[in-house]
Parts: sequence; C-alpha cells; structure tokens
Amino acid sequence: MTVPPGVDVPSPRTPSVSTFRLTDDKAGPYGIAAGPDGALWLTFVHRGSVARLALDGVFEEYALDAAGCRPTVVAAGPDGALWFTRYQDHRIGRVTTDGEVTSFPLPTADGGPYGITAGPDGALWFTETTGDRIGRITPDGEVTEFALPVAGGFPSAITTGPDGALWFTLNGANAIGRITVDGDTAVHPLPTEAAGPVGIAADGRAVWFAEILAGQIGRILPDGRITEFPLPDRSAKPHAVVAAADGECWFTEWGTGRVGRITETGEITEHALPDPSSEPHGITVGPDGALWAALETGGVARVERLP
Repeated sequence: MTVPPGVDVPSPRTPSVSTFRLTDDKAGPYGIAAGPDGALWLTFVHRGSVARLALDGVFEEYALDAAGCRPTVVAAGPDGALWFTRYQDHRIGRVTTDGEVTSFPLPTADGGPYGITAGPDGALWFTETTGDRIGRITPDGEVTEFALPVAGGFPSAITTGPDGALWFTLNGANAIGRITVDGDTAVHPLPTEAAGPVGIAADGRAVWFAEILAGQIGRILPDGRITEFPLPDRSAKPHAVVAAADGECWFTEWGTGRVGRITETGEITEHALPDPSSEPHGITVGPDGALWAALETGGVARVERLP
C-alpha cells in the first residue's frame, strides 16, 4: 500500500501490561472477581483470607475463621455479596462489600467445593470435586446437591451458559458437563484425550474452557459441538478463562506467565507478564474494562483491553 504524502498511518497499539504486588508469595492470590462495589475481590488460598482491591489501590484483607480452609474461586452473587468456595473444609463462604464474612457447611462431607458461579435462578451453583456432585446454594444458605452420572469426574469450574443451563468442566473424566436448574445432566466427552479441562466461562453464544494438560482452549455450543484451538506453546498450561464479549475469550497461562486472548475464529494473541514465573490463576474483566489476573506469587496483573 502506498501512503499519500502528509498522511499519518497509526501504528498498531500494544496493550499495556502492569503487575501490582499485594502480599508475599506465601498468601497465594488465586480467585478473582469484579464486585458490585466497583472493586476487585480475591481469595488467598494459602492464607485463608479474602481481599478487596479498589481501582485506586486501596487494599483490604479479611481473615476467615479457619486459616487452612483454602478459599479458591470467588463470584459475585445476586444478593450484592461475594461468594467463594472453601475447598479444604468443605464450606461455601460469603463476604459482603463491607467485609462481613459468613460460611455455610455442605450437607455431604468431604465434597471439595471448587468452582462457583451465579445461576440463572437467583442462586449460586458450585462444583464438588471429590464428591462427584453439583451444588446449589440460595442467598440465605439453603443447599441442594445433585449427583453426577460420572464417578471420579472431578467437576471443577462452572458457569451459566447462553442456554440458561449450568456448564462445568469434568477434569477427571475429560469432558464438559451440563446441568439444568432441575438437575437434568448431560456429559460431552472431549475430542482430545487427557486434555484436563479446568476453567470455563460463557459468552452469549457459546461456552469456552481451558485444557490445561493439552495446551488448548475449547469452545462448545449449546448443541454440544466442540472446537479445540491449540495454543502456540502447548506447555503453557491454560488455567482460567473469562468471556469478555461474544466471540472473545481471555485466559491465563499458568505455566508460562502470560495472559492470552482468543476469538471464535481461532485468532490468538498472548501478552507476557513481567515475571514469567508469576503463576497467573483466576482472571476477570475488571470494573475498568481491563483484564485482571490473580498471581499466586503475591499480586495481580492488569492487561489493557484494546477496542
């Protein structure tokens, strides 16, 4: 292409990538979610606490009643509070935007709750990794459990799909599961063997998921059709995903210290974090429209999302 004299051609912008240290490397920032208060909320899996990070940098940490409860995934609830799983002591936690913390035990022992999401029915839905169950908890703490038709499936992350059902990864069964609010369940095996699906998120058309062992990002339509997209580095260990818009998914690369973007046509862009060993886990779209990731080494990363 010939550019006429005097015409400036804008050069492609590179998104800015920033990291912020919040604590030492023993706390383990793990899950992250945007709260209804315009702040980011995190779980500290190794210190047994949850934290609030305002966009102006104000940071507050709230200790839980059991330091070893291992809080993992966090999600905004329909009641204006943040809800999170407590993997080690098998409880579901709740924290208000003012920092008031409560928790609810599961009816069945040793369930190992991990993923959690706001459902389409005004309740929170969660996975029980070691119990082969999907759980539902109302804002007032009433819990219902649904047994899955797969033994040792290790249900992991969960999201509300575009069809009004709940979709979840079956890490041990190498499949994607679907459950309706009435408890009807379907299982969709993955094309790639031993792919190890973990993170999952939905846009308005499809459900995205990360295959941590295969180094791929997958996409499944409501009718069960699956597409898998290999990453440039198959050892990247993609972990968590978030749908930023229809046809656009962002993900963390736990093994290589990067945050990536993929479109439904398979276009992949990766952004290296300053520290390749920072171990990015959870990821969310922040109140400012940027992508924010929790870094297990003690901080958070912010990746600008360009138009």
